Amino acid sequence: MTPASAQYRAPTSAGVTFAAELVFQDIRHDYQGQTTLDGVSLDVASGEVLCLLGPSGSGKTTLLRLAAGLETPREGRILLNGKEISGPGVFVPPEHRGVGLIFQDFALFPHMTVFENVRFGLNVLSEAESRKEAAVALERVGLTHYADQYPHALSGGEQQRVALARALSPRPSVLLMDEPFSGLDSRLKDTVRDETLAILRETRATALMVTHDAEEAMRMADRIALLKEGRLIQLGSAEDLYHRPVDLFTAAFFSELNVFHAQVRDGRVETPIGSFAARDARDGDRVAVAARVANVDVVERDGDIPARVVFRRFLGVVEQLGLAVPGTEQIVQARLKAGRLPSGLREVMLCVNEHDIMMFESG
Repeated sequence: MTPASAQYRAPTSAGVTFAAELVFQDIRHDYQGQTTLDGVSLDVASGEVLCLLGPSGSGKTTLLRLAAGLETPREGRILLNGKEISGPGVFVPPEHRGVGLIFQDFALFPHMTVFENVRFGLNVLSEAESRKEAAVALERVGLTHYADQYPHALSGGEQQRVALARALSPRPSVLLMDEPFSGLDSRLKDTVRDETLAILRETRATALMVTHDAEEAMRMADRIALLKEGRLIQLGSAEDLYHRPVDLFTAAFFSELNVFHAQVRDGRVETPIGSFAARDARDGDRVAVAARVANVDVVERDGDIPARVVFRRFLGVVEQLGLAVPGTEQIVQARLKAGRLPSGLREVMLCVNEHDIMMFESG
């Protein structure tokens, strides 16, 4: 497989790719006896942008490499538009899968011009056709005027767009992206991500993107697949995973939390930040009670729990507070609009709305 994309040209109409459905069925894989994927089943709908999210070592990039055909799963099947491309006794080579791949470091050829880089994956076409398609791809990413430049003369954001143009020029039915924005300056990321998403919507290609950044996944994805230690923990929209996390790991991945472990007594859970109904937990159960730092309200008076400000950090629009509260040595953190509390204030009150509390089985 070339660094740009497979040399298979997906069927197109009026310059638009026919997107494909990508399906993983009970995928199991390991490296040197260590499990990296443990029974992952996942479908990526035609034209969908799906993000594989998780910490390092969760299996995200391995799943991407299996889809690209760079590796073969130990067990399970991978289907593209209903056709098996990897499975027991079946392996379709990368160049025949109709997928595009963007690497973390873009993998542009330094000795080739921008135009030559984009044209690289089009050698199955005639010279005239390949030049036309490369020009269309460059125009799509707004870099026509850089066609004769070399990659080293471009900014990180521009190089990323060249890599995107190169991967899209054969009009793949599926685009695979391995942390494509991780090397960009933080000031560029938002702009480049928005541009990339707009291009993906325009081309209508199915996209599978790896990231370890929850905010990036929420910005980019139609759905998010959260992985941990080779297992699929939760699959759904950003709203699903943020508002309805299945466990404490998922909740903590999407927001900074205050977590307290307690035992249910008389249908309630007592914590240093308040007393809350136990919901589905039964008396005697151990539970983890979690409150997002943004949901801890801090006021001068008329709150529920007395607290003392231990630290206060200005972050621009908001500020982060560390609070000491009775009954625990754990610092409670809160995040609120900057300037809402008078400067130098030490003694405060905090309150947490019961509806903002999340409760999980305690491990």
